[in-house]
Amino acid sequence: MTDQELQQLVEHISIKYFAKPFTHRAYFNSRLKTTGGRYHLDDHNIDINPRMDDGTTHEVLIGIIKHELCHYHLHLAGYSAKHNTKQFKQLLKAVGGSRYAPRTQTKTSQIKYIYRCEHCGLEYHRRRRINLVKYVCGRCRGKLHLVNEIRQQGA
Repeated sequence: MTDQELQQLVEHISIKYFAKPFTHRAYFNSRLKTTGGRYHLDDHNIDINPRMDDGTTHEVLIGIIKHELCHYHLHLAGYSAKHNTKQFKQLLKAVGGSRYAPRTQTKTSQIKYIYRCEHCGLEYHRRRRINLVKYVCGRCRGKLHLVNEIRQQGA
């Protein structure tokens, strides 16, 4: 989905669920890592995390757009656009927006190395390599050895 298609989708959702036009800009922001989207109070633009688009049904993306449009329409109407206000919660529930963005799988959160203690069998899952000469098992002080090195796709 392109930024132009996202803009049209946001405008359509705004008219359909809020009966008010969205007259500002909506665009994808690939720098967003942990959040689904952001509403900017100063320029009223909305940026969306491109990882939230599943590509087929756009269910998650539509839920996030509804969430950000709740911020947008409440703020322009003069109400507080914070998550904890009664107006925000009621409007979000009425339009069926998502309260939280789902977690996305990033390259840094994947386990790359699995180490096992030779003595007690305890497994350690790590993102980075560890020095097997320097480190030992935290439970029994036994020697560790590399069990599996997981290769990432596309890395």
